[in-house]
Amino acid sequence: MSNNEIREKRKKVICDLVKDDFYVPMKEKELAMFLQVAKEDREEFREILRELLAEGKLTLTVKGKYMKSNGKVLTGTFISNAKGFGFVEVEGRDEDLFIPEDKQGGAFHKDTVEVALLPAKTGKRQEAQVIRIIARGMTQVVGTYEQSKSNFGFVIPDNTKIAQDIFVPKEWSKGAMTGHKVVVEITGYGTNTKSPEGKVVEILGHINDPGVDIMSIVRGFDLPVEFGEKIMSQVERVSQEVSEADCAGRRDLRDVTMVTIDGEDAKDLDDAVSVSFDGTYYHLGVHIADVTNYVQENSALDREALKRGTSVYLVDRVIPMLPHALSNGICSLNEGVDRLALSCLMKVDEEGEIVDYEICESVIRVNKRMSYTVVKKLLEEPECVEHNADMPDGTSGEGIEISTDYSQYRELLPMFQQMAELADKLRKKRQKRGSIDFDFPECKILLDKEGHPLDIKPYERNVATMLIEDFMLAANETVAQHFYWQELPFVYRVHDVPDPERIQKLSTFISNYGYYMKALGRRNSKVSTEEIHPKEIQKLLQKIEGTPEEPMIARLTLRSMKQAKYSTECTGHFGLACQYYCHFTSPIRRYPDLQIHRIIKEQLRGRLKEERIEHYREILPEVAKHSSEMERRADEAERETDKLKKVEYMEQHIGEEYEGVISGVTGWGLYVELPNTVEGLIHISTIPGDYYHYNEAACEMVGEATGRCFKLGMPVRIEVEDCDRFMRTINFRLVDK
Repeated sequence: MSNNEIREKRKKVICDLVKDDFYVPMKEKELAMFLQVAKEDREEFREILRELLAEGKLTLTVKGKYMKSNGKVLTGTFISNAKGFGFVEVEGRDEDLFIPEDKQGGAFHKDTVEVALLPAKTGKRQEAQVIRIIARGMTQVVGTYEQSKSNFGFVIPDNTKIAQDIFVPKEWSKGAMTGHKVVVEITGYGTNTKSPEGKVVEILGHINDPGVDIMSIVRGFDLPVEFGEKIMSQVERVSQEVSEADCAGRRDLRDVTMVTIDGEDAKDLDDAVSVSFDGTYYHLGVHIADVTNYVQENSALDREALKRGTSVYLVDRVIPMLPHALSNGICSLNEGVDRLALSCLMKVDEEGEIVDYEICESVIRVNKRMSYTVVKKLLEEPECVEHNADMPDGTSGEGIEISTDYSQYRELLPMFQQMAELADKLRKKRQKRGSIDFDFPECKILLDKEGHPLDIKPYERNVATMLIEDFMLAANETVAQHFYWQELPFVYRVHDVPDPERIQKLSTFISNYGYYMKALGRRNSKVSTEEIHPKEIQKLLQKIEGTPEEPMIARLTLRSMKQAKYSTECTGHFGLACQYYCHFTSPIRRYPDLQIHRIIKEQLRGRLKEERIEHYREILPEVAKHSSEMERRADEAERETDKLKKVEYMEQHIGEEYEGVISGVTGWGLYVELPNTVEGLIHISTIPGDYYHYNEAACEMVGEATGRCFKLGMPVRIEVEDCDRFMRTINFRLVDK
């Protein structure tokens, strides 16, 4: 009998035993004794038990006893909590699994683990036990070093989810002093009774030094900052001018009037636009920098760009996907110079329908570099082009007042007006099919030279920013549908239909306010996946516009949506209400755009033979998955740096009063957002005049005696009570009128 046959026979013996009606759940040691397993076979016996757990034939009780199972072992990411317990996120499962403190099996934050489900408890979140650590998720931790009086120190992790401090022997401290921000490499992950251990590998600086706070976040998210020598020498060899040889075989569009429209402080200009009207049709050109001409597939530069996935825009710096010498140089569509591009040339009728298009390699020359502020002024006050004198034109990103001589734009004004007309038609066409437009304020945090926040200003979304948005959406859709019908491997941007349960909850909630969402063929008054259409969400947002409940319902609606991601499958974009969508317009700062530019160029040149098609089929799933993960990482890092600077800004305003809006209602209190986008917490214990209960179904806080009610979107007056930079939290106190 072979080893495999013996192993299978032993598995059957265990399974038959636990299925027996007379079996009482036993721990591993008890089972081994009951089955008379010899001591030298105990390790193999343990492996067999693990395999049976993984196959879903066994499960563990709360006390670690084995019994027959109804389901398989699941794999996910362990997320620790400062209070000791943890969770495991399982892909495709809406609710995380709860991991009690004594069931973590030595798992550390971000580890990939296998878990066995524990018997369900009525009304509680599903619990599970970690049975195996597949891979460690963190090898380094960023934190604040504290020197003890003894011969060691410890690092308090910046990540508040990591429950334990990292023990550092004196000889591994690298000379760090109390108050230093350090990067510590984990040498031992610890146990329930023993702290993790590590050694200091980098000292970032003192906690109060300028820029150290942001750099700590950069290192905490493992964001790559510097480019290696090999990459930089590759960049140095790239020509900084377009030669005639480069233009061979390309469409010459240098005579077409086109502009770039960006923020005042933008340096990497990757999209230019041109519009003309022939009396019947609009001719829209979206011209995107041909970055792939300078970033060859599988070069050191390309591998680094793929690893980064995206540029990261932090409050005081940009961590670029490509070195600045490229992104601000030959790949930037600067005014008055020849540049290589990929152009999407669209013919649009009066109804906003794209009736014809062409995608081609081109050579272009931008006539004028425009800013959103100037284009807005030209469209809202066209008479300003008749003035030769400088006129105030708002402020730049650094808070400096700008003045502009608008007469220089006289010849371009008709094109901008045609752009506005066309953008309006494209937007109406999109709205007609049900495209959803959430308009929540974003902010820009202005810093001084030391990195301290001076002001927080909401970003203005105006006629000029929306115009570029409309044109980019049109190009992205056009390119996506073209390649979908070509049946070629491609990277799409997809946004899945919301979970029916979330939509059902939203539907129930809004019915309290007299609103409803039409569901086709309701079954037991539940909205199924197929039944909800984005048009219903759009109609709801239109109905609530201007009402007192608008902020509350809009927030809840946004929270019921899924996150967009990259995929090789074209499953549609729910939010935009379109079947085909991709990211084509920003190859300088997003890798998926760079990737599809390569495919587009190979297809245009007739090089997409079976071998290349197979190559892309093989690599694209991982490109899409990794790019989605890097996008999430960048978003989280951006949010953390914003939160940090908002806390630092509000420290200067402790004791001051503000009007705000309730942006979140939880069991522990009310979150309030101020007009400058700063959010703080009014703890439930500090709400005066009553004892308050949280009503989750209605998303409100209700007073026991008075019946006073706090709901999402409700205006309230607050006083800034205190700020905690380490926890990145702000506490408010309710000011009763």
